[in-house]
Amino acid sequence: MSIAEAVKPVSVNDIIARTARAKEVTNGKVRDIRSVTNMLKILALNALIEANRAGELGRGFSVVADEVRGISTEVEGLSSALAKELGGEFETLEKLTQDMALQSQGARLTDLALNAIELIDRNLYERTCDVRWWATDAAMVEAAADPVADRCAYASKRLGVILDAYTVYIDLWLCDSSGNIIASGRPGQYGVAGHNVSNRDWFQRARALHSGNDFAVADITTEPLLNGAQIATYATGVREGGEADGKLLGILGVHFDWQPQAQTIMTGIRLGDEERAKTRALLVDASGLVIAASDGKGILSERVQIKSEGRSSGHYRETDGTITAFHTTPGYETYAGLGWRGVLVQRP
Repeated sequence: MSIAEAVKPVSVNDIIARTARAKEVTNGKVRDIRSVTNMLKILALNALIEANRAGELGRGFSVVADEVRGISTEVEGLSSALAKELGGEFETLEKLTQDMALQSQGARLTDLALNAIELIDRNLYERTCDVRWWATDAAMVEAAADPVADRCAYASKRLGVILDAYTVYIDLWLCDSSGNIIASGRPGQYGVAGHNVSNRDWFQRARALHSGNDFAVADITTEPLLNGAQIATYATGVREGGEADGKLLGILGVHFDWQPQAQTIMTGIRLGDEERAKTRALLVDASGLVIAASDGKGILSERVQIKSEGRSSGHYRETDGTITAFHTTPGYETYAGLGWRGVLVQRP
């Protein structure tokens, strides 16, 4: 082979196919040997019959015929032993190769599941930085401290500027300490000002934070005030003087536009066309609720039971040959994640 000659890729399926072919050839040759030995036996038997007819003159020939029959019987025994031993070895080899294929494919799918959840975590880590930074903006602090019309309008204007630069958000809300929305980034599109969101999980969690260095996050949900959009909301306190230990004045909540961002990651998983047609990629929360899916189905309605057996990552095969691979979020930097998993389900 020349240096420039390309090396053809070899897959485990190629090895399985070759093993099956070798088994088929071996079984065929053993059958041929048995056919020949059976013919020898018949010839030897006919020779003995003719030798007996010949009487004294055929006695020497009968000895030869008897030897031929004995050798053919011995060859048949050897061929039977060969078939049995090789058959067992081929079956073991096939099983080992299939197990190796499962381990290899399962490990690859697990890596892809990890890659998907890591991409999400890295993206959401930036959201935790955004909300803590923007909460110290002078416009947010002043509006939360004294929510008069001009200050709230200016805060909305500042939030709109941020939204123009950060297109991954659907809206940003500044709330007073009671949960009333006093400013938003898209007041013309979503008339949320004046609505009270004190019952939202993210608001309640942010209200309980002890420092401006901390943040609150809730699992994926839909928001009626944003036309039912799927959101991931990150929130923190707006504090006096923009100081981390300042008095709590209000809450800033930033709504990550979840569906299009997550869908891009799900459909971007590196699978070949053939694999993609039989593989479903998912993100599920800690309870198993589907929060993103490559086929767009079951989001926020379907629950998936992962047979993790206490493992944070791994794969397993169902009796029908379906492989399920999963990986729990490892977190990123200061963002520990919410126990979400990347999951790939591949049909045979």
